[in-house]
Amino acid sequence: MLLAPLLARLVCHGRLTVIGANGRAQTFGGETGPALTVRIHDRGTEWRLGLNPRLALGEAYMNGTLTVENGTIYDLLLLMVQNQTGAPPSLLTPLWNGFGPWIRWLHQYNPIRKSQANVAHHYDLSGELYGLFLDADRQYSCAYFRDRSDDLETAQANKKRHIAAKLLLRPGLKVLDIGSGWGGLALYLARETGADVTGLTLSVEQHKRATERAAAAGLSDRVRFFLRDYREETGTYDRIVSVGMFEHVGGPHFQTYFNTVSRLLVPDGVALLHAIGQRDGAYDTNPWIRKYIFPGGYIPPLSEVIPRVERTDLWVTDVEILRLHYAETLRHWLARFMAKRDQAAALYDERFCRMWEFYLAGSQASLRAGNQMVFQMQLAKRIDAAPIMRDYMVDWERAHRIELEEDEDTGIAAE
Repeated sequence: MLLAPLLARLVCHGRLTVIGANGRAQTFGGETGPALTVRIHDRGTEWRLGLNPRLALGEAYMNGTLTVENGTIYDLLLLMVQNQTGAPPSLLTPLWNGFGPWIRWLHQYNPIRKSQANVAHHYDLSGELYGLFLDADRQYSCAYFRDRSDDLETAQANKKRHIAAKLLLRPGLKVLDIGSGWGGLALYLARETGADVTGLTLSVEQHKRATERAAAAGLSDRVRFFLRDYREETGTYDRIVSVGMFEHVGGPHFQTYFNTVSRLLVPDGVALLHAIGQRDGAYDTNPWIRKYIFPGGYIPPLSEVIPRVERTDLWVTDVEILRLHYAETLRHWLARFMAKRDQAAALYDERFCRMWEFYLAGSQASLRAGNQMVFQMQLAKRIDAAPIMRDYMVDWERAHRIELEEDEDTGIAAE
């Protein structure tokens, strides 16, 4: 089996038994840790896994040519991430980390028209699909768990409140939401603080639903949404917020992104960037994720982000690393998706369900045991634009913390 040398070096924690297409079993790893068994159903899959494991593993699971016999795909991916993270560098390392910066640059080159196509690939799927696993407000980004007992609805409400606290909002301030999704954060900021909010999205479906929500909430005079790339925006804003969008910008465009934030922000303005990051290195996006889930996407280390900020007139006034919050979010999403898997299959098909399960499971494994985390970076043009102590954030959150009402009008009914 062509994959055997790679697995023999990689699997040190736990045991992985692989049953090949010929029915023969090979076991890799030690005596401690979880024990899993997978079956490969044809020789073509064996070859593809040996030649390009990062792409072929997900494709094999999608196609049903690789199955996990005594566990779940999450168990398998967690085992692989745990071993990959602890493995010493070797000649095989490029198989997992990508082959060089010039290839990363090509994968991440996202001019406006390509960005629109990339967004449509993921975010213009059926709205019913997202209703199966997201909270009622459809917050499609890392939640904020004040307590492990928080349910998803509570944790997503915590996230919106946590972000608002860092924006130092008051009635009448003009806010730009770059990557506004289905509009939940924009509506929250307008409703909770009296701010005037403009949201930008490249998703036709998200734009339609967000605009409908603003009208239903009676907030169309203070909240509006546009199908527009951030690079095309004009005017100035007191506050700029971007949640879960930076991962779609691409390394070649980081400088343009921060130059645009600087151009749009008033002299005493404040911006807040919420994004997934890597703890170390600059690894290429997983090729399966790039092909099937987020074309053009890239998760950067802070060492790539901070230098781009430093080349503008912006101050980094606060950075917070959210460890494991996204892993917990994805745990909820995966459980919800699996509970309504039959409905997802009715919307699409079984292969799509296995693809989505692999995506949610792999993302959770990476954020729980890999090198990924979420960062929130506060930016300002003036050194004194925000208080010099962080107490104001906690004070604001405490003042605005309310019990989540079961019948709260979010504009989107739970499905």
